[in-house]
Amino acid sequence: MGGAAVSTKRVAILGSTGSIGTQALDVIRAQEDLEVCALAAGRNIDLLEKQAREFRPEVAVLWDDADAAELQRRLAGTGVTVLSGMEGLTAAATLPSADTVLAAVVGMMGIRPVMAAIRAGKEIALANKETLVTAGHLIMPLVREKGVTLYPVDSEHSAIFQCLRGENPARVRKILLTASGGPFRGYTREQLEQVTVADALRHPNWSMGKKITIDSSTMVNKGLEVMEAAHLFSVPVEKIEVVVQPKSIIHSMVEYEDGAVIAQLGTPDMKLPIQYALLGTDRRPLPGPGLDFAALRSITFEKPDFAVFRGLALGYEAGAAGGTLPTVYNAANEWAVAAFLSGRIRYTQITDIIEEEMQAHENRPAPDLDLILETEAAVRSRLEKRYHA
Repeated sequence: MGGAAVSTKRVAILGSTGSIGTQALDVIRAQEDLEVCALAAGRNIDLLEKQAREFRPEVAVLWDDADAAELQRRLAGTGVTVLSGMEGLTAAATLPSADTVLAAVVGMMGIRPVMAAIRAGKEIALANKETLVTAGHLIMPLVREKGVTLYPVDSEHSAIFQCLRGENPARVRKILLTASGGPFRGYTREQLEQVTVADALRHPNWSMGKKITIDSSTMVNKGLEVMEAAHLFSVPVEKIEVVVQPKSIIHSMVEYEDGAVIAQLGTPDMKLPIQYALLGTDRRPLPGPGLDFAALRSITFEKPDFAVFRGLALGYEAGAAGGTLPTVYNAANEWAVAAFLSGRIRYTQITDIIEEEMQAHENRPAPDLDLILETEAAVRSRLEKRYHA
């Protein structure tokens, strides 16, 4: 007699050519019950073509119409339908055959497709911070209304998710969000003035895309994660404490009212939280070395330097205020990081620009999606005019 049939889970990946997307495809290759039904990317035609030929999804999406037409020409005869733009992203996110949508696009373009996927009853594996930072007050109630499961893919939020399993969330005293401190831990403001793009892209522990690597170096990434955690786990930002743990061994912790602290530890490998989310918490073998505690010997902790790394302090400020201020924080940072990477501004100007935009903004409470997107566009427009080359 044959064994029981394997139930296949079909995954739509938004952001398949980025760091998270390519690692997710590695995870899918190793699991016989995971299958790709949609792939979406920005402008990387060559890699998306290669992925589409290997995984044969129903749909492949590129942002630009001309790029999509070129990809459709290349994939002629494969049976893959090529779409473009926000319409294409949304179609991929709501594909009837999709069980899980991995949202790994960079920036606020992830909001609409994620909300559409939730409305369509899809399971969400979320690797896009900006979606919850700017629109968490819209997304989490929608998750509860539609009864879908949202699995965080960020290593820290996945760790918190794991530490909360089987526990009463009402008994949480605080969430301890760990940070590596990035490549400039211990620097002074004066030292940061000399930082180059190459310096900022050298993270000591993680291999990530350029934008998130810069965010980690400024600790804006942790400010975004504080806001994300507040929405994900229904806690005020005051109950979220950032702890610097330089080796990235403890991915985050939860302290309960009885004083017990539960932590999730592991090697700094994003495939673990990706696999955990895609498999719906089913723990399966993952290649690679585990932790060697004898070799590790010690794990050290530090307080973050809020004065030097203003991005983190501003993240707490934006998270506590809510409304449109988190959108301003995020949009100003996105613009500033891109400007730094292209040589238009200095490294320390990234957080200066965020602070200036937040101070100039008239905060508006409980924004709808249109107001969120209007706020983002206004920040970008203002910054382009101010720093016009």
